[in-house]
Amino acid sequence: MAEEVRINKYLSQLGYCSRREADKLIDQGRITINDVVPEMGTKVKPGDVVKANGEPVSKAELKEPNVYIAFNKPVGIVCTTDTRVEKDNIVDYINYPKRIFPIGRLDKPSEGLIFLTNDGDIVNKILRARNNHEKEYVVSVNKPVTSDFIQKMSSGIPILDTVTRECEVEKLGKHTFKIILTQGLNRQIRRMCEYLDYEVTSLKRVRIMNVSLDIPVGEWRHLTREELDTINGLTGESTKTEEGSVLDDSQTGKKKRPRISKS
Repeated sequence: MAEEVRINKYLSQLGYCSRREADKLIDQGRITINDVVPEMGTKVKPGDVVKANGEPVSKAELKEPNVYIAFNKPVGIVCTTDTRVEKDNIVDYINYPKRIFPIGRLDKPSEGLIFLTNDGDIVNKILRARNNHEKEYVVSVNKPVTSDFIQKMSSGIPILDTVTRECEVEKLGKHTFKIILTQGLNRQIRRMCEYLDYEVTSLKRVRIMNVSLDIPVGEWRHLTREELDTINGLTGESTKTEEGSVLDDSQTGKKKRPRISKS
């Protein structure tokens, strides 16, 4: 480390966790710098010893190849890396041999596509709301989907002290619709439906940016080099994927199953 770096960015660059997750760990007093719990925004200086949960964070992690995974999250799995608190967490479910963390969230009662990685930089680029990255969902509700419902959902709904952005909404069936969002408010689709007196009965994310869901529930695969190159372009990344990254063979598209006991 040649210069001072904010502690959340330091942990992100190491691939330990995202900046958002780092802020939570700092707030919980689980991060120390030279055995002192830092304040938000504290900078790490050359020679400082950073620990997470009492264990030194190894700089050797910087040499680990970046990992990029697409996962079809089942209902009931929580998108958190806090394995001590949440037993049904996404990290234990996938059981990947290296430390990875989710990019963004997908509610516990929802299923579908979510990315996981150890690359903190790409997490921050994808999560920046101003980038307007598309996320597509298929949603079922408890009442017939009407033209009025479609019009109001697509025009913007007042929730969480704001009005949602205009978005594309299309009726797929009597109780089912497709929606493409470019923002990620907390429980956004469920809150939008609740405002119109609808209840979501199932919600599945089927696409993030250029990557569509193509694996069964509970399975994962590495992103292909082509997919990641496109993501890098969409997030303003000028360099291509590094040679050391763990990616899927774009010819085989080999998919993985979680290595976890189902008992």
